[in-house]
Amino acid sequence: MDHSARRQLSATDFARVAVFAAIIAALGLVGSFNIGPVPITAQTLGVMLAGIVLGPWLGALSVTVLLALVAIGVPLLSGGRGGIGVFVGPTAGYLIGWVVGALVIGLIVHAGGRKPTVLRILVGTLVGGLVVIYAFGIPVYSFVARIPLDAAFVGNLVFIPGDLIKVAVATAVSLTLLRAYPRAFGRTWTPAAKDRVTA
Repeated sequence: MDHSARRQLSATDFARVAVFAAIIAALGLVGSFNIGPVPITAQTLGVMLAGIVLGPWLGALSVTVLLALVAIGVPLLSGGRGGIGVFVGPTAGYLIGWVVGALVIGLIVHAGGRKPTVLRILVGTLVGGLVVIYAFGIPVYSFVARIPLDAAFVGNLVFIPGDLIKVAVATAVSLTLLRAYPRAFGRTWTPAAKDRVTA
């Protein structure tokens, strides 16, 4: 289990959570374009980075903070969207998937308290950033849009190339940060697991 789950949150933890919530919000300013009612946005990249850098619990908390602000009406989602209505719309499942996705990414990337490696970052972002988010998003989209689940699944295939690009960018950014400023990860790794960045 991530060590941050076994201690009280410090002021530094809260600051890091706030920074990543702001990063996810800022990535919404890049803009988006819609395929049907579902927008393609860079904000999923921020969710991936939150899980990688902050770990499972703080990563999920940063996404939760962002969504809490959205729920009270702050327009932090791509396209200036905000308000409780987004949580009953066709994209609601994806938003909940962000929280679980960040958690899963962090659990995989920091498994056993070990230093992140290329392999675990890639697996974590693929599983948490794609599989988990789609697993929440597609069924809700199918239900709200009143279309068959298989049709919703096929319709979501168009998002995969863009999401794979986000996985590649998240991996490159996090590895660069790991080399240049490992303190950003806010943790020490178990001495027995001397994973190399290039593993």
